[in-house]
Amino acid sequence: MNGRTTVADRILQFNEGLAGTTLELPPGFRVVNPFSGPQKERVREVTTAFYRRYYEDDRPRRLVLGSSPARRGTAVTGVPFEDAKLLESDTGIDVADGYAVSRPSAGFLHDVIARYGGRTRFYADFVMSFVCPLGLVRTKTQEREVNCNYYESKKLVEFLRSFLVDALERQLEFGTDTSVCYCIGSGENFKFLSALNGEKGYFKKIVPLEHPRFITQYNSGRKEEFSEKYLNALRGEGD
Repeated sequence: MNGRTTVADRILQFNEGLAGTTLELPPGFRVVNPFSGPQKERVREVTTAFYRRYYEDDRPRRLVLGSSPARRGTAVTGVPFEDAKLLESDTGIDVADGYAVSRPSAGFLHDVIARYGGRTRFYADFVMSFVCPLGLVRTKTQEREVNCNYYESKKLVEFLRSFLVDALERQLEFGTDTSVCYCIGSGENFKFLSALNGEKGYFKKIVPLEHPRFITQYNSGRKEEFSEKYLNALRGEGD
C-alpha cells in the first residue's frame, strides 16, 4: 500500500476512538459500548479479523447507515448487521455467546448481500455502520432495560448531537464515496440524517430503505418487493 492506510486501518482506528468515548445522557438512558465493555478483547479480535478480511485496501466505499447498534447484536460483536454464524465462518472466532441479533433482520440483509453478488463483492462496495455507532438502552421498568434509538426523545438528541456529528464526520474519513448514502430506517433515522445533511452537505443524496425488522415483522408478504428495492438502490438503478 506504499505506506498508505487501508480502509480497515481507518475503521479499526475509529473503533478504538469509540473505546475511549464517554457520553452524558439524560436520566434513564445508558450507553452500551462493545469496544470498552466486558467483551472488548473478543470484540477487538473479531472486528480486526473481519475488517482485515474485507477492507484491507484503499477502495472508496459508500456508507449504509442504520440508527444504532442493538445491545445484544452489534453491541456484542462490534460488526454492524452481521450474523454470528457468518462471522464465525469468516473469522474462525466463536462469537455466538451472548449474541441475539434478530435472525429475520439479519437474514433479510444477508439475502440481499448474496443477491448483490456475495459478501466479498458487497463489502468491496459498502461499509455498513450507524448514525449513532454506540448502543443505547433505556430503563423501562425497575432493573429492565430495552434497546432504544438516538432519536427516542428530543432531550436525548440534544445530549447526543455533537457526538453524532463528530462520529459521522470521522466515518467519512474512511475514504467514503459521498455521492450517495443509504439510510436503513425510512422514518426518524432518515429524517435526522437528511436534516443534518442539509446543514452540512456530507452527501449528494441520501436514499431511505425500510428497516429489515419492519419488513420481516410487518410486511413479510412483501419481502421480495423490498429485496428488489434494496438491490435497485444499491446498484444505482433508477437514479
